[in-house]
Amino acid sequence: MKIVVVDGQGGRLGKLLVEEVKRRLPQAQVLALGTNSIATAAMLRAGADLGATGENPVVRGVMEADAVLGPMGIVVAHAILGEVTPVIAEAIGGCRAKKFLIPMNSCGVVVSGVREQALPVHVAQAVEQMAQELERERE
Repeated sequence: MKIVVVDGQGGRLGKLLVEEVKRRLPQAQVLALGTNSIATAAMLRAGADLGATGENPVVRGVMEADAVLGPMGIVVAHAILGEVTPVIAEAIGGCRAKKFLIPMNSCGVVVSGVREQALPVHVAQAVEQMAQELERERE
């Protein structure tokens, strides 16, 4: 099972996601894709199996993913202070994998009905939903 985690800026969210995926699904291959090298390095330090940085690695990396995790902004062109290019947003939004997105207000998108919670709570919920979905698909 191939799980892709995409993040930018300092990689804090990506780091939390990688740690939680590795805790919940230790058998999964986790690919850390950063929009910058700092984010990629943070996710690799958190235990990702592989990592790469930039637009093309994101575009190629999500093609065969079983699941993609990251902030809401990874599907919004020019989000994360411009680190998410239109090509990245289109590739992630259009890939076959299910996307499990963390609602972050830094991308200019507010998801109505989503309660404000601590980031680790959102991370745990997203990873648990992803794990349940992947387990259902394998049955």
